[in-house]
Amino acid sequence: MRVSVIISTFDSPRWLENALWGYACQTRIPWEVIVADDGSGPETLAVVRRHREVARRPLVHVWQPHRGFRKCGILNRAIEQATGDYLVFSDGDCIPRADFVATHADLARPGHALSGGCIRLPLAASHAGTRDEIVAGTCMEPDWLRRHGVRGVRTRLRLRAARGPAGWLLDRCTPTRPSFNGHNASAWRADVIRVNGFDERMEYGGLDRELGERLVHAGVRFRHVRHRAICLHLEHSRAYVNEASWARNRAIRRDTRRGRLDWTPFGIVQDGAAAAGRAAPRVAA
Repeated sequence: MRVSVIISTFDSPRWLENALWGYACQTRIPWEVIVADDGSGPETLAVVRRHREVARRPLVHVWQPHRGFRKCGILNRAIEQATGDYLVFSDGDCIPRADFVATHADLARPGHALSGGCIRLPLAASHAGTRDEIVAGTCMEPDWLRRHGVRGVRTRLRLRAARGPAGWLLDRCTPTRPSFNGHNASAWRADVIRVNGFDERMEYGGLDRELGERLVHAGVRFRHVRHRAICLHLEHSRAYVNEASWARNRAIRRDTRRGRLDWTPFGIVQDGAAAAGRAAPRVAA
């Protein structure tokens, strides 16, 4: 099975660099890593080029001009570019633990998708991790997290449980319903194509959940891996967050749920008029 990792990013080169170091030291190296870039500047391209020099597998940079928050559009272009059978989705502000890709790949089953979670770091801890600590896995240890302000018994429990059978038990017992979480989820590429990918009308706020709802309507079953596939979510500002986009997205999701829709006409495949307004993505060299 070929696993393609798709990472979304926008003008956060330091966070992206940390994420890419995490993928460089995976126990299972993905078939390819695709950076879905919503219009970042040259610093992000420089990060991709540096990592491409040491990467053991293809590192692809798919870029579109920045015209507001268009994450769904660039994710769809990345899905089109992907050559793997199975897609693991995360964000450029998330550092994967060394077994992240292997866990998604090992637990993949036909007709299923996987729903992961994250451990959210405060701002100080987000700035603290070094390349050596990421590569060595030190920043995933409870002691490191505690020293950098990450508190809570639940966090330490998740980190310990993920390495043994307790992770499976916690995933089975969690009261949270599994869903498509853009920072940590995976699905078969054929299933994502079948529902036409992300709805490009959506901005920030539940855009990943809406895709997951269409997958469920298409017969895909979600399973939890939130206690087994671990990533650290780095804190940063989000200037693109606004109530108007949340309201629009809630209305789209409401229509998806009420109609039990398993297809969006605003996804990867669009009619001629809609598609003509989209810029072609650039796969950077």
